Amino acid sequence: MQMLENCHGGTDAQGVPAHDFSTNRNACGPCPQALAALQSAHSQQYPDPAYGALRQRLGDFHGVTAQRVVLAGSASEFIFRISAHAARLGLQRAVLPAHSYGDYAQAARVWGLACERDSGAMQARALHWACEPSSPLGQADPALARWQADNGAGADLRVLDCAYQPLRLDGQPSAAAAGVWQVWTPNKVLGMTGVRAAYALAPEGAEAHIAALQALAPSWVVGAHGVALLEAWTTPAVQQWIARSRIQLAQWKAAQIDLCAALGWHVEPGSLANYFVARWPRAEHAGMAARLAWLRSEHGIKLRDAASFGLPAAVRLGVLPPASQQALAQAWRAAQSIRNTP
Repeated sequence: MQMLENCHGGTDAQGVPAHDFSTNRNACGPCPQALAALQSAHSQQYPDPAYGALRQRLGDFHGVTAQRVVLAGSASEFIFRISAHAARLGLQRAVLPAHSYGDYAQAARVWGLACERDSGAMQARALHWACEPSSPLGQADPALARWQADNGAGADLRVLDCAYQPLRLDGQPSAAAAGVWQVWTPNKVLGMTGVRAAYALAPEGAEAHIAALQALAPSWVVGAHGVALLEAWTTPAVQQWIARSRIQLAQWKAAQIDLCAALGWHVEPGSLANYFVARWPRAEHAGMAARLAWLRSEHGIKLRDAASFGLPAAVRLGVLPPASQQALAQAWRAAQSIRNTP
């Protein structure tokens, strides 16, 4: 199935949507404590190019040594960098989840790696990707159970995208597996996706990989505001705010799922996070692109066309507050009224 790898949600040529269902950021944000940290960031000087204090802080937060922390300009920047590293190692393939963020495949192709969707079989000599909760479906990733069972045997590079782990509203994360890299992007859970900063946690014994990835990075890969964001992320006050926001998001999510059902949309089950996929009624499939454009231009409502994830005739919706849900309901019903007018 063809996938449109470079589609993204959020701000577009029309500006910032009034009701942006197309991204997975925490709609309770921006986090006040993180925002205050950014406003007081020391932007007059370069950050420490080695990020010593920040790496120690992030290592302490996760219970690993600072040496295992690799700073990144964003998750996408790290995706491209580790794909370049995989190619330099001589790997020839990237194994991706069945449905996934397009930058995994885009980076693989840039660096000459053949892309394969995860079939459940062991694939050695490859860069392997997993994401949990997955995007766009928000579900558990079946690859993690296999990684746990084989305890790291037989794969060259395995990377778990933890972008949505802090926004998990149900259940517990899958058990950690040996030899797996983790990529963390706190800007989503803090409701501040405009600030680009991320980091990866290397598995034990990955010193050579760490050195190679750091050598591939530009100088000062994270700026002062990114440093402030990552520092704030580790504080108890911010973690408490995140915990409270998950309670609110769960309430909004339940209401939004009910709304979709009332509109005649089929919600794909199993989402654990602050977003889910819904399929429109069959009568709407042929005109889906035009309807999405109309919602965006006439009502300031942006939905994410899930065809870019290999799910045609469906949309991914981030959970938004009641006012945005009401706007979506009114716009959809107005469109149905116009369509049914003789």
